[in-house]
Amino acid sequence: MKFRHLHSTKEREPYGLFVLLVQLDFTIGDSLKMTNIKNTKNLTEEQQKEMEGKSIMQLIKPSDYVVLLDERGSEFRSIEFAKWLQKKQMATKRLLFIVGGAYGFSNNIYERANEKISLSRMTFSHQMIRLFFVEQLYRAFTILRNEPYHHQ
Repeated sequence: MKFRHLHSTKEREPYGLFVLLVQLDFTIGDSLKMTNIKNTKNLTEEQQKEMEGKSIMQLIKPSDYVVLLDERGSEFRSIEFAKWLQKKQMATKRLLFIVGGAYGFSNNIYERANEKISLSRMTFSHQMIRLFFVEQLYRAFTILRNEPYHHQ
């Protein structure tokens, strides 16, 4: 199964994300595709969401299982997320995780999504969400392989 992670901000990646991406790439054998939306200063919130939505929709294949990282999504403990991920691996060809822009997702992205996951009900910067998510993805794979990374 291939994993992709899309985000729509122009912020620089935190150093820790690069470290985890290298580890994750080794773990799953596939790199994550990052997409940046640029030139949004003069757009309204709604225009920005629509622009980001169109860009994201171009990258989604009809067969993709699309999961939005959204504050209104389901919450998991790490072990629950690992089990969820394992089920998706068996049933899905390509699992696509999407982080929205500063104003969330456009309606067409919400309509296309198969599922929503929340990493927290708190608000974090997009850089931090990407870091937290990639770390949880890495943690899930170590849990599934019974590696000594996760502790109860």
